[in-house]
Amino acid sequence: MLSSMVKEHQAKQMVKKEIQEIRRKESCAAANDLTQALVDHLNVGVAQAYLNQKKLDAEAKQLHASATNFSKQTQQWLNLVESFSGALKEIGDVENWAKTIEGDVRTITTALEIVYKNSQEHD
Repeated sequence: MLSSMVKEHQAKQMVKKEIQEIRRKESCAAANDLTQALVDHLNVGVAQAYLNQKKLDAEAKQLHASATNFSKQTQQWLNLVESFSGALKEIGDVENWAKTIEGDVRTITTALEIVYKNSQEHD
């Protein structure tokens, strides 16, 4: 009887150990599944952040290229405006020179007319 009780007790213990082992395996599997789900969820966020970073980098490069191009165009416009300003200045200088020459020619003409009149009066 005692040996049957011991065997029965050992059998119950064995069943409890088997149930406990099954539950331990289920718990490990559930924890593993949870961990995998969390990692997958985090990986989605990380992947999205990586894609966003790549887009930002591409847009930053494009913006830099556009800014460089704009700077070159602005410099070209400045050079063109400076050339135009110089040309206008030269035109102003030529106009001033022409007015000076015109004044000198009038003075000479007036002087010649006076000399001619004086020479006509003395003849």
